[in-house]
Parts: sequence; C-alpha cells; structure tokens
Amino acid sequence: MRRGLAIPLGEIEVRTSRSSGPGGQHAQKTETRVEAVFDVDASATLTETQKARLRDRTGPVVRAVAQDERSQWRNRELALERLAAAIREALKPERRRRPTKPTGASRERRLATKRARGATKRLRRPPAED
Repeated sequence: MRRGLAIPLGEIEVRTSRSSGPGGQHAQKTETRVEAVFDVDASATLTETQKARLRDRTGPVVRAVAQDERSQWRNRELALERLAAAIREALKPERRRRPTKPTGASRERRLATKRARGATKRLRRPPAED
C-alpha cells in the first residue's frame, strides 16, 4: 500500500438530503445531511489488490453519513473524514498471528488451579462408607 494514498474528490459522490430529528423550520427547509459514497470498483486510484481488500472488508461501496451539525459544509467535511477513516482502516494489512508456546509458569498455574478445583469437588462428596 502506498503511503499517503489520496483519493480524488471526483471519485467520491457527495449527496445531500434533509436531516432527521428536531430543529424546527431550519432543519425542515435545508439539506444539511451529507452522504459520501465511494465506488470501489470504479476507482482509478486504487490498485487491484487494494480494491480486492476493500471489497472483502467493506463491500463494493464504502459509505459515510454526517448529520451532526447545522451546516452542510461542516457535515460534508465530517462525512469525508469518516469515509477516509473507513477506507484507511479497511486497507490496513492484517497482522499475522505468531503462534507461541505457553510458558512453564503459566502451565504450572493452570495445573495448580485444576488441582484446587478437584480438591474442592472432592470435599463436596459424601463421606465414603466402609
């Protein structure tokens, strides 16, 4: 993955609509809700490997919505930031797990708790009849 991957705004579709929730006349007349949509397959910026990784983790379309602020401009900025964060997170390579062996002390602790549990259960048994 390239450092500082920049996706051109031309590849991101920005839609506006009326925001939900309270707000009176202002909220009912202005389109402040912003939705930023990025089509993974249509991107000319991403490599095929990056497209495949994004598709596996987020699907064919990455979408971010913002309706937090009263300003459409601010919601647009928030939606683009959220979209960038989602893409960045999805493109991050998975760290491979390196198998490790339990230490001797951890094995001993596990066996000690098993012995203690067994002793507790033995004490709960009715006395043996001779």
